[in-house]
Amino acid sequence: MSYRLLASISALAVVFALSLPAQTSSAAAKPSAASKAKTGAIPHTPDGHPDLQGVWTNATITPLQRPAKMAAKPTISDAEATEYEKHEEDELNKQDGQSDGPLIAAAGSSGTGGYNVLFVDRGTELARVDGVKRTSLVIDPPDGRVPALTDEARKRISGMMRNFNKYDSVKDRPLSERCIIGFGSTSGPPMLPVLYNNNYQIVQTPTAVMILVEMVHDVRIIRMNGTHAPSNVHELLGDSIGHWEGDTLVVDTTNFTDATMFQGSGANLHVVERFRRVDPETILYRATVEDPSTFTKPWTLEYPFRSTPGPVYEYACHEGNYAMPDIMGGARKADAEKKKN
Repeated sequence: MSYRLLASISALAVVFALSLPAQTSSAAAKPSAASKAKTGAIPHTPDGHPDLQGVWTNATITPLQRPAKMAAKPTISDAEATEYEKHEEDELNKQDGQSDGPLIAAAGSSGTGGYNVLFVDRGTELARVDGVKRTSLVIDPPDGRVPALTDEARKRISGMMRNFNKYDSVKDRPLSERCIIGFGSTSGPPMLPVLYNNNYQIVQTPTAVMILVEMVHDVRIIRMNGTHAPSNVHELLGDSIGHWEGDTLVVDTTNFTDATMFQGSGANLHVVERFRRVDPETILYRATVEDPSTFTKPWTLEYPFRSTPGPVYEYACHEGNYAMPDIMGGARKADAEKKKN
């Protein structure tokens, strides 16, 4: 499945969302009760650790940040969740064939007819943790909102926006638009659900854990019990080092580039992820995000990955990358028109 301008529109949406003030709180997130699940039914590898292998999906309609109308409700009842989920389904279906509804526009189809509802496969339910439905992926701060940006980050994002409409070179375009990494931090870290292709395959050995991401076929390699690369070595998905704390796989990732821009972050981004298989069908995923140059405080998100039959499909991005010459060719035509005038 391709997405053409989705990366560009998604990047804009992230920046505008970051420009809004966010509430903050000093309360810390408490470990989930789901982490206390019995391990007897959970498969283990020969070396004794929980077996995380298989195909998983993180599809959910729970948003990253808690909607204002649910500001005081980190969780809701099943009856409330059913009502919310039905409303979201109805709103999506109303957009079918319009090419300019909020979700369809976010898929890069505003005014073009390039997408319809068939392309949107983000799941149909809110994420369930500890037996109840969550209204945001963010659990700390307790208000379910990403902390406010620093002044440095706002200046950095403003500079990025000034360059956003540059078409002088292919390298000016966003990484996701160029099919280099998935949009919306689907590959992470932290790994987030997006509009479609929310499947992941995990392969686990004593020395490494591989996560194959269906979106843009990104691959994460987590080196177990190693040390980070030198600070001058940077990677788009960062440098991930894993270790076990009891039955929890803890992954520490640093050495990002300044091009990844997760929620406006820079090269100082530091993410600690925790993967715990709480039952045969569920991995509880938690990630804490820290970047003092971007966020005024660290913040944490949590939600489940659910077992799915798979398979992980090949992701054919840009149909052989024909879209990029079209994008650049359109810019050259626009330049020529300006010179005529």
